[in-house]
Amino acid sequence: MKCIRTYLLAKVLLIAMPLWALAQAGSQALPAVIPLPVTMTPSTGSFIIDGTTKIVVTDSALNKMAGLLNGYVLAYGNKPLSKTTITPGNNFISLSIDSTGIPHKEGYLLHVDKKSIRCIGHDASGVLYGLQTLRQLWQAGKGSIEVPCYTINDDPRFAYRGMALDVSRHLFPVSFIKKYIDWLALYKFNTFHWHLTDDQGWRIEIKKYPRLQSVAAWRNETLIGHKKELPHRFDGKRYGGYYTQQQIKEVVQYAADRHITIIPEIEMPGHASAALAAYPTLGCTGGPYTTATFWGVFDDVYCAGNDSAFVFLQNVLDEVMTLFPSKYIHIGGDECPKTRWKVCAKCQQRKQTLHLPDEHALQSYFIQRMEQYVNSKGRQIIGWDEILEGGLAPNATVMSWRGEEGGKAAIAQHHSVIMTPETNCYFDYYQSLYAEEPLAAGGFTPLQKVYGYEPLAGNADSATTTYLAGVEGQAWSEYYTSEAQAAYMIFPRALALAELAWTPKSKRNYENFLNRLRGEASLLKHQKINYDPHFDDITYTAVPVQNNVLQINLQSAARGSDIRYTTDNTVPTIQSSLYTSAIEIKNTCTVKALLFNRQHQPTGRLFQQSFRIHKAVGATVTLLNKPIDRFNPGNTTLVNGLFGSNRYNDNQWLGFSGNDLEAVIDLGKQQTVQHLALQVLNYHWQRMWAPVTLQLLASKDGEHYTELYRQNSFPVNGINKVDVPVTPVQVQYIKVIGTNKGVIPAGEYGAGGNALLLIDEIVVE
Repeated sequence: MKCIRTYLLAKVLLIAMPLWALAQAGSQALPAVIPLPVTMTPSTGSFIIDGTTKIVVTDSALNKMAGLLNGYVLAYGNKPLSKTTITPGNNFISLSIDSTGIPHKEGYLLHVDKKSIRCIGHDASGVLYGLQTLRQLWQAGKGSIEVPCYTINDDPRFAYRGMALDVSRHLFPVSFIKKYIDWLALYKFNTFHWHLTDDQGWRIEIKKYPRLQSVAAWRNETLIGHKKELPHRFDGKRYGGYYTQQQIKEVVQYAADRHITIIPEIEMPGHASAALAAYPTLGCTGGPYTTATFWGVFDDVYCAGNDSAFVFLQNVLDEVMTLFPSKYIHIGGDECPKTRWKVCAKCQQRKQTLHLPDEHALQSYFIQRMEQYVNSKGRQIIGWDEILEGGLAPNATVMSWRGEEGGKAAIAQHHSVIMTPETNCYFDYYQSLYAEEPLAAGGFTPLQKVYGYEPLAGNADSATTTYLAGVEGQAWSEYYTSEAQAAYMIFPRALALAELAWTPKSKRNYENFLNRLRGEASLLKHQKINYDPHFDDITYTAVPVQNNVLQINLQSAARGSDIRYTTDNTVPTIQSSLYTSAIEIKNTCTVKALLFNRQHQPTGRLFQQSFRIHKAVGATVTLLNKPIDRFNPGNTTLVNGLFGSNRYNDNQWLGFSGNDLEAVIDLGKQQTVQHLALQVLNYHWQRMWAPVTLQLLASKDGEHYTELYRQNSFPVNGINKVDVPVTPVQVQYIKVIGTNKGVIPAGEYGAGGNALLLIDEIVVE
């Protein structure tokens, strides 16, 4: 106990030591440890692990930890370490539990000196996390491993630290699932959310229902490209498979050995196409149904008025709960259209019998009924934030994905919440705006945005603290076409989330994180994680500084590199202009830029961005209706010299949900105008509809307008370019009116919901 008291004293002293002091202490820089520990301090020297080093374990509960440690040593081609219960004088690694000396759950103390390594955990999980930190500290070679001397005290910020993986859209083999679990353990995640069923495939063997294996687990073909592209193209290849119950047990045990809980997700009442294809009587219409071959939300769901649907799901969950010992069972609850329920006699009868006001309340009944069953088995449910609609099930935990409002509402009702907003935690979104990025679902979630997320920021009341369980990253696999692509999309964003979930807010610093991430490269390579290495790419901001002039700022997080650029559309060389301050753009051009290292060699990817200078750049814009926040909530984007891309994730589009566009541009004085241009998006499979009518009008006084142009048809699926030469006219004000489609018509994707109208740069020349 004396050594533990000494370490705890060191912990007290270290709490007051700022991060920069830790980085400068001794001769060593802060090591590449992710997530950053609560406190860590170096001392001189190092410990050498070689074939003579002993693992000391006096608690049989840690025998598996010793086995894992040996596995980590063997992975570098070193000899296995022998295990003993007797502590030698030196040259040993001891693993022990002390819940008194290490007061926080999952916490640990790791002490490395020249003679020994001591890893003490509050519990076995803490010991495991100490070993993960040890792996990141060491420099491994064949024959020996060198570990710098450190004392580290550490424990997690959040109790729930999760990463998901969707295997319905693309099925990953057990070998990859195990690798994924290893990667999560390395970065101190403690929960793996396994999304096992959806419209595109049922991935878990249920012995009571064999057609789930023979029918629901397979689809006839798979969409090629993005679902927004029309016509939809398919590969014509039957696709599918499932995990046997034996495989599930094997994976569950594999995760448990690494102190990761697996939470299975069985979707209900929506996302049920695959199950309905196998058992059509569970739907409202009786089918026939097919396992979905493309991505989206589908009207056919489990029939809420049919008791057989509940019996089916209860029987499924019986087998699921036998396989997964987790406290929680995820039942989905998201994206359930009410289209079929509104015209289904059984559903309407149920609604009438129960005196329910609407179909949202019927969904609440569905979820609460299933929750009661799960609770009767000693378990609890997790559902996406749609389960709040119509009334929240009494004991449910809410996974808030459509922003934070669902999480706030659940906390107000004293329900536990896991924050996973799609704007920050969805790793199927693009992580870069560079054209070279592989196809992704949409959106834009760069590494810095993940790292900078603060769950429920500004809500520091006791209820928030009590009911905020933690955070989770989502890995939806529609566009994960291989294991390598999955890893590329998930990492290193998962590392940013790991630090958010583990490290105290006050300790987090993005620049410091990037320094450690760069140092993590050899370990990531050794673990065969095909991560995205482009986090140092050049990015930019563009700000109108006066009429017809843009100020362009270039940035990169790369250390010791220069940015060189051109504006004549040539690729920069070492002789090109050195970027030292903002670039003023007064004429239409393309800025290209490259990073050059200390050896004057180009590194990274070529940055290129075109800018269109015209009479309205920097002008005042007034909007009748507020645009939605999803794309860009500001109005200046309409006159900033930039066009939006067909990925619509670059903050260059204004979006209006159900509302019309009406924008007035004030040019500041009367000018001659003879050309107008703009772009609108038309992607019905993304609920994006071109305007029913587009009008371009002009005025000298802002009161009396004359129509210059009108267009009623936008035939292109994608970007429709409106490019209009007009008879030269003296005007000060340009008005653009776009009439929204309004409600999406029946038979179209998203029928009954609001159409999105998207517009970008309004060019005035």
